[in-house]
Order: sequence, then C-alpha cells, then structure tokens
Amino acid sequence: MLKKQPHSGVIALEELRDIIVGLDQRIGVYKSRLQDLQKKREKVDEEIATVKKYLELAETLYRVEVDKAKLASLSSQIVTDADKDKAGRPSPLVDVTDQSREILLGRSKYVGMSVSEAAFQVLRDARSAMHAKDICHRLIEGGLLIKGKTPVTSIATSLKRDRRFRKVAPNTFEAVEEKLQAV
Repeated sequence: MLKKQPHSGVIALEELRDIIVGLDQRIGVYKSRLQDLQKKREKVDEEIATVKKYLELAETLYRVEVDKAKLASLSSQIVTDADKDKAGRPSPLVDVTDQSREILLGRSKYVGMSVSEAAFQVLRDARSAMHAKDICHRLIEGGLLIKGKTPVTSIATSLKRDRRFRKVAPNTFEAVEEKLQAV
C-alpha cells in the first residue's frame, strides 16, 4: 500500500502556525522582561534622587564645617574690641554646629533663595499642584524668611507674576516645566 503524502499547503500552514505560536511566546517573554526592567529602573531612579539629596546636604554641611574651621582659626588669632562684650571678655562665636544641625534637618534648604525659586523647587519636588498656604508652610520649614504681613498672599502674588507657574484653582499653583526650558 502506498501512503498518501499530506498536501504541501497543509504542511506550510502548520509550520506557519508553529512560527506564530513561537513568536507570540517570545513577545510575551520580552514584554514581561521589559516590565521587570522598567520597575527596576524606577527604583534606581528613586534611589539616585535620594542619593543626590544626601550628597547635596553633605556638600553643604562640608562647606559649613570648613567655614567653621576657618572661623575658629581666625578668631583664635584675632580678638578685636568689637568682639568683646561690655565686660571686656571675648563674645561667643556663632554656633556653627547649630547651623549644621539645621542643614541636616532641612531647615535651611531654601535659605538665600527668592520666594519664586524656592516655590518652584517645592512644586517640582511635590510633582503636583499645591495651595499657597501649603507652599508657605514648606518654605518656612525650609528656612525661607517671607516678608510681609500675609505670607500666603505674598507667595500667591509672586507665583501669579512668574511664568514658571500656572494657577489651577484659587491660590493653587503648579510648576510649568516646559516654559522653564523655553526661556
């Protein structure tokens, strides 16, 4: 007896189905691997951001400690009449250790910045819109001195005038990244 050979079209169709199934499985594996890698990248990005903040704090603290050493060196060499109290004793130096502590606690994060610069950093870090009252609290916690009888109103007015901010609700603002890059 002769065996019938299957039709060559049927064989080709079965081979195509096998190829499609194999490719589908590979796509699933690649998608899964991509998701795993993206999750790892997110974790690494968060860790990088944290390390950057700690590095910034450490560098600031280092500068304070170097200044403290210079100040101590100079003060031990020179004591003028202006440095003496009414009784003629040398007056105590500014406690730089307290300043270092403030830096570590984040209470001098915004010192020396303008209200709008510091608010932009607050909003960028928050990655969402915030009310001027909440921005005010963060700025004060960060060591920014806000002049004026009504700090919240002062902040809101500053942000309304600055193109880096968009008002999204009454006294509520968000940072506008695109405008910063275009300027």
